Amino acid sequence: MTIALAIHGGCGTLPKAEMTDAEWAEAKADLAKSLRAGWRILAKGGSAVDAVEAAVLVMEDSIHFNAGRGAAFNADGEHELDASIMDGSTLAAGAVCAAKRIRNPVSAAKALMHHGDPLLLTGPAADAFAQTEGLDIVENGYFSTERRRKNLASMKIRELVGTTDEASEAEKHGTVGAVALDSHGHLAAATSTGGYTNKPPGRVGDSPIIGAGTYARDGRCAVSGTGKGEFFIRYCVGHEIASLIGYAGLSLKEASDRAIAELTAHRIGAGLVAVGADGTIVAPYNSEGMYRGWVTPDGLVHVGTHAEVEVMGQA
Repeated sequence: MTIALAIHGGCGTLPKAEMTDAEWAEAKADLAKSLRAGWRILAKGGSAVDAVEAAVLVMEDSIHFNAGRGAAFNADGEHELDASIMDGSTLAAGAVCAAKRIRNPVSAAKALMHHGDPLLLTGPAADAFAQTEGLDIVENGYFSTERRRKNLASMKIRELVGTTDEASEAEKHGTVGAVALDSHGHLAAATSTGGYTNKPPGRVGDSPIIGAGTYARDGRCAVSGTGKGEFFIRYCVGHEIASLIGYAGLSLKEASDRAIAELTAHRIGAGLVAVGADGTIVAPYNSEGMYRGWVTPDGLVHVGTHAEVEVMGQA
């Protein structure tokens, strides 16, 4: 049976001049590490749900992505984290939003999914739930990095002078996500984010919204999105792609390209990774770049930041 795995680390990657060669190498190495973590589970016959969680965990622990450690600051100089996960075999899902102390929000989302009800918890309730589940709880400052502090200062200045719309996608936001097909034919998706820089406290984007930034349904596809969350919510992007496949008979590529085109019409940065029921993988985006990667059937790890994609050895 075919297995498949793809990840993204957010659209709107930093301009190449803004990171040293060593930093670029670290970011790509973390993408490869994420893919290997998920692939090991799939290769041993493990579930797609466990694979996407494992892949996202690696990116949440990396300073190079806007999720977990390295998350964006809100307008009050704090971090509020969102994440979700969905099992395509049962349509079970779990999500947390505006969490401040959960080291790995994707694991809290998975724990909530296994509880079955409620599906979504917010703020202090999400933090408290994670603590009762025995998950790692940290101080909010754990998520802070110097690059995100600089992003916040830059966005504060842009806000004052009225140039917020001119900020790069990398300055504004970012997300991480993973999609997988396991050897049992089941699909899963997971997404995690710190939201966008200088966001209003309490703002929630598409990442924890099932059907918008995260969606999985066996026989159709699994999708994880990245970009301006408000538009992903309005267009129900994940569910829309699955519907175009199921009702209009479009291929995964056709459906995904159509979804990105609709968002592009609003002049917003957007991207996604998706895997189909047959193991097909797509990773469209409309920004300067998108951290992304996948493993091909021969076990080779492919990682891309901008237009180019390179092979980084075996999974």
